Amino acid sequence: MPFINSKITKKITREEEVVVKEKLGKAIELVPGKSEAWLMLNFEPESHLYFKGSNEKDIAYVEVNVFGNENKEAFSNLTAEITKIFNEVLGIEPERIYVKYETTTNWGWNGRNF
Repeated sequence: MPFINSKITKKITREEEVVVKEKLGKAIELVPGKSEAWLMLNFEPESHLYFKGSNEKDIAYVEVNVFGNENKEAFSNLTAEITKIFNEVLGIEPERIYVKYETTTNWGWNGRNF
């Protein structure tokens, strides 16, 4: 039950969104037990983000929420992949991307909790 929410300062095309979606679908497998089959994504393009007091260059803030326990090694590997994807597809420099992780043991779906 992972959820990835991306706030991006630039406008993105439908084609770029689909490519990022597909690549994130594969990347989430870096976290044991997670797959695209349960992945939910949200894109918030044209967000008003500032980094180091400026928004002259594109910025991304990516939140990754997962059901279960923390896995620092897997999260580190996923951060590397997320920054690579956003750089290659959207042209956002890795040093202008924050990735935040949250874990929870309470997650609801289909009228009940896991």
